[in-house]
Amino acid sequence: KKLGKGMIYIILLESFFAFGLVLITVYLITHNLPLALIFAGIAPASAPAGTVAVIQEYRAKGSLTKALYAVVGFDDGLGIIIFGFASAFAQSLLLQETGQESAGLFATILMPLEEIGISLLIGISIGLIFSFLSKRLKSNEDLVILIFGFVLFTCGISKLFHASIILTIMIIGIFIINTQSAALIRRIQENLKTFMPLLFILFFTLAGSNLHISAIPSLGVLGVLYIISRSLGLISGSKVGAIIGKLDKNIKKYLGLGILSQAGVAIGLSLLVKEDFHGMGKTISEGFTSGDYIGATVITTVTATSIIFEIIGPILTKYALTKAGEIKKQ
Repeated sequence: KKLGKGMIYIILLESFFAFGLVLITVYLITHNLPLALIFAGIAPASAPAGTVAVIQEYRAKGSLTKALYAVVGFDDGLGIIIFGFASAFAQSLLLQETGQESAGLFATILMPLEEIGISLLIGISIGLIFSFLSKRLKSNEDLVILIFGFVLFTCGISKLFHASIILTIMIIGIFIINTQSAALIRRIQENLKTFMPLLFILFFTLAGSNLHISAIPSLGVLGVLYIISRSLGLISGSKVGAIIGKLDKNIKKYLGLGILSQAGVAIGLSLLVKEDFHGMGKTISEGFTSGDYIGATVITTVTATSIIFEIIGPILTKYALTKAGEIKKQ
């Protein structure tokens, strides 16, 4: 019970500390508030796979390990919600640049809330239908077809009702894993493993096709400061949360080092920025607007920095677990 309450403090504070520090840092060096809001909105998103892989490889056990599982499992969901608000405010500012009438403050706040509500409704509804049908399928091949079909259907219905695709699909996963039998969940996971490597290749190929190598030198300072401010935000926020939650010293000292990985969700959000912000704002040059600049800058920087985070993240996770005494000497 104490760990659960402490995790709430940690998840909230590490996300908002990362958001705040990145927002201030990016704004101070670019003086571009919409761009700063987008970077800040992406900052809380993490990559659970790297952290979980280290835990499983070294068979770590202890309070820090439990805390890491809890944080990486929930902060992506909160990160997507924070991004929704940041994106709405950034788009409102870009509309004001061109003299277009933007929604008022209340409407700007209401838009992401409406999106979150619709995502919850769609995700739970589709999760119910998927669970009902998957129990009645005997063939693994049919289950794979059902998974792909429901993912594509979810993407389409989310676009139709202006819901968050990433959040909706995440809600489906949360619903299934918390309501269905262990046997069904294991069967779904085993079938997912057969084609996940191909999907990862396609996803990162899409992200890589938007990484402009020639633009990286000009984004060097921005990228370095994004890495530093995001890392400081996550580490300091998790420490303050652990102190408020009165958790043990290992969690206070080392949890922040284990949650720095960033990849899939952050890159997915940056791809959404490139799509949603296209053509928005004032024209900078022929056929290129401030919204296009934000999209290009965000996806190039986030893709490049994700490589760094995916290198240092697992290393620091292992270091934290070792220092906490939760990895047995091989």
